[in-house]
Amino acid sequence: MGLNVRRSVKLFIGALVVLPAGYAAYYFRNDIKDIKLPFALPFMQPVEAEQAATPAARPPVAVKVAAAKAEDVPIYLTGIGTIQAYNTVNVQSRVDGEIVQILFQEGQDVKQGDILAVIDPRPFQAQLDQQVAVRQKDQALLDGAQIDMERYDALIQKAAAISRQVVDQQHALVEQYKAQVRNDDAQIEYARTQLGFTSIRAPLSGRLGIRQVDQGNYVRAVSPTTIVTVTQLQPISVIFTLAAVAVGQTRLSLGQTDAPVVALTADSTTELDKGTITLVDNQVDQASGTIKLKATFPNKALKLWPGNFANGRITVDTRKNAITAPAIAVRHGPRGDFVWVAKADDTAAFRPVTVGQIFDGRALIDKGLARGERVVTDGYYRLENGSRITIEGQTPTAKAQPTTQPRSEPRVD
Repeated sequence: MGLNVRRSVKLFIGALVVLPAGYAAYYFRNDIKDIKLPFALPFMQPVEAEQAATPAARPPVAVKVAAAKAEDVPIYLTGIGTIQAYNTVNVQSRVDGEIVQILFQEGQDVKQGDILAVIDPRPFQAQLDQQVAVRQKDQALLDGAQIDMERYDALIQKAAAISRQVVDQQHALVEQYKAQVRNDDAQIEYARTQLGFTSIRAPLSGRLGIRQVDQGNYVRAVSPTTIVTVTQLQPISVIFTLAAVAVGQTRLSLGQTDAPVVALTADSTTELDKGTITLVDNQVDQASGTIKLKATFPNKALKLWPGNFANGRITVDTRKNAITAPAIAVRHGPRGDFVWVAKADDTAAFRPVTVGQIFDGRALIDKGLARGERVVTDGYYRLENGSRITIEGQTPTAKAQPTTQPRSEPRVD
């Protein structure tokens, strides 16, 4: 019996503790919303305040819009390419000698024939002078032999005491001296050419690279050392690849390689130059199913630089009355491309689209937009499906009613 008494006492004490605590909790729950405490913590806010913080109560998002329109759109084939110099030459010495002058600056534009460096010309000038002297000697011998030959010919005509053998030998001697003079002329030309090689000239017009030899160095023709590299930049070439199947559907497959082509930056957003196709390769890369094309560009603005990447774009067709929108309006999410459409009730709607191509700052929309629909071009980073919007530059007509439409798509930047 003592055990039962102790258990009853414990239950009675527990009831005295729980009942006041429960009443206080009920009273606090119903009246805390009327209490204005400066020290109230976030977890003490009433349930109604949490429910009020819904997307429908957020302020409208300021956006800019543009209307989708119908227009004729050229259809392009675009391939990744590499820019190549039309000509690149390593400037080297063609004679042995010491470089006594460097007459160019690195990165300088030069014309064909400009003197870039000078090798000590004195040994070569001496060789030329020596050959000239040898010719003068041989020419004098020839002149004397010809005088004797003419004298002998006159004597034999008068039946003088001179044998025919002597006359013939004199004729042979004259021919020998003539041959020697011709050899001397060749030696002089060779020596003059060697002397000319001491002035190292630009083989073509272009831009110089980094100087690789300094003044005072000795260079040899048998083991040539590159002094500088000159690269022709105007015109210039771009070699790019296209799908062989696509190329087969164009007139390029017929060998008509004068088709116009546009060079673009690697991201295909900026036009660099316009040129023509000069070569379609004679075989397809079986591993990739692509074919190489070569295009030539005038490059007057020097926007194309050897070794850099550029895309080649050719026009293959024109689509009439196609739907287009500003390319900046097209966003990319995990489910593909999409746009934010500004609806008539001043709310934003998520809209998946299919993009055919990007051209000149506009996107060709194959599916998902109609002519005249407005797409958001700025301010889309804060949008959600059903967000209220205010369009910059547009006078509001009537205040849009808050919507409780649930968000069907997460916000995608």
